Amino acid sequence: MKILVTGARGFTGIHFIETARELGHETISLAANLNDARALEKEVLAAAPEMVAHLAGISFVASKDEEAFYRVHALGTSSLLNALLKLPIKPKKVLLASSATVYGNSPNPFSVEDQELKPIDHYAISKVAMEEMAKTFMDRLPIIIARPFNYTGHGQKGNFLIPKFVRHFAEQIPFIELGNLEVEREFNDVEMICSAYLALLQFGVASQTYNVSTGNARSLKQVMRTLIELTGHPIDIKINPDFVRASEVHRMCGNPSKLMALMQEHGLTLPIPTLEETLTRMLIGAKGNIIQP
Repeated sequence: MKILVTGARGFTGIHFIETARELGHETISLAANLNDARALEKEVLAAAPEMVAHLAGISFVASKDEEAFYRVHALGTSSLLNALLKLPIKPKKVLLASSATVYGNSPNPFSVEDQELKPIDHYAISKVAMEEMAKTFMDRLPIIIARPFNYTGHGQKGNFLIPKFVRHFAEQIPFIELGNLEVEREFNDVEMICSAYLALLQFGVASQTYNVSTGNARSLKQVMRTLIELTGHPIDIKINPDFVRASEVHRMCGNPSKLMALMQEHGLTLPIPTLEETLTRMLIGAKGNIIQP
């Protein structure tokens, strides 16, 4: 497959391209700004992709630039889809990376794709706006919406929570300041996410939405406990009230049945590293960065 990738220089994009190329796919990295319609259209026409993996977005949920969420997620995606409509041969599949944050504080312990969405912040609302806008294109483009649950891995920026944890343990910093340790999240590996995206591009059903999840959630306290066991570093955890969000999703965990059924139908299995495996790789990477000149 020839895959056009947006957000190619981001954390997910880098891993996605690596995974795709290892499987023999050709990837083209989009360079144009999503809000520059003319440059975007020119680049899309030149690329003539068979598939599109739209991974570009503002990944840091706590960003203070609230307008940017809508400018990039909703308007930028609209510009991309309009550009794809200009292609003489339409892509076979267009994957849009949304977010599990659209579920908000779900009444279900395992969120399912067809439940009511209850976003609680601008990041999540902008993702809902993107999804709703994309539905207006589904009669003209074979769009799939993926809702990934929390994931991490080596190379994720240090302003994200798990890399922050890992850095403190890798550098043996004596204490760490945190917020609410009782919130529960899936802490999946970026390797699994990228493999799922590629499977959805190949076999996903157009106009459908898929959770990209494992259904395995842990509290932040459990993550800290795992890092202590892996490193033997007895870190002092201090709760900083400034880090406790007024509006917080208490549990974010997805029902992966729809995705897993698709994988099984086509004889595929997802690589699902354990949290211990993911954290170990991140610790090795962090320690390598420390000793490099």
